[in-house]
Amino acid sequence: MSKFTFSILLILMSFLMIAQTKKKDSIPPKIERYGIRFGADISKIVQSFYDKNYKGIEFVGDYRVTKNYYLAGELGNENVNVEDDRVSFTTKGTFLKVGFDYNSYENWLDMRNMIYLGMRYGVSTFSQSLNSYKLYNTSTYFSEAPTVISGEKYDGLTSQWIEVVLGLKAEVLKNIYVGFSVRMNRLLTNTKPDNFDNLYIPGFNRTYNGDFGIGFNYSVSYFLPLYKTKSAPKPDPNKK
Repeated sequence: MSKFTFSILLILMSFLMIAQTKKKDSIPPKIERYGIRFGADISKIVQSFYDKNYKGIEFVGDYRVTKNYYLAGELGNENVNVEDDRVSFTTKGTFLKVGFDYNSYENWLDMRNMIYLGMRYGVSTFSQSLNSYKLYNTSTYFSEAPTVISGEKYDGLTSQWIEVVLGLKAEVLKNIYVGFSVRMNRLLTNTKPDNFDNLYIPGFNRTYNGDFGIGFNYSVSYFLPLYKTKSAPKPDPNKK
């Protein structure tokens, strides 16, 4: 996963650098395009094909409000079967995340690439099924603890959290974008079932140290322009 993530970052940064160097000697007024960008997280789609324990989809979108600020959100569904050394469980549910992104990348002319920092408020409704677990056994007479088949299901669970998002998006074809982001999550509320814990939350991913999590997003999206504005470009400091 780390090698794949590093490769994606290199490819996207290459697109940004190539696009940035395509500037003209005479700089015309800059065209700012405003509109809606929508797409999907391709990593979840790909994982659904090769991982028998995972089925999921996530739709992504943003709307440009000002020159640098975007309203953004994600909507999705996940069905995950987790088999650890001591417990096996299945989580099913939907999630919604809304917030904003701030683009810190200064584009030339009519380019619309992004290197952004953002925040999200997330909420998820889901169910947990405890498939099996191993009893804690301190006896030295048994080499392995016995496995208990449970099948107990817990419905109506909810969680809320906040996310800090760091990512980038590059226009690879006209109005077509590829992007990558990393998300650091902090739980705010978490409805836990009796005698069990929410070890995986749809949209939040695995929970670590109780309330913290981390996630990734690889997106392909389409930009639908709604209107344009003109603004004077910043002068080039290298030119006299």
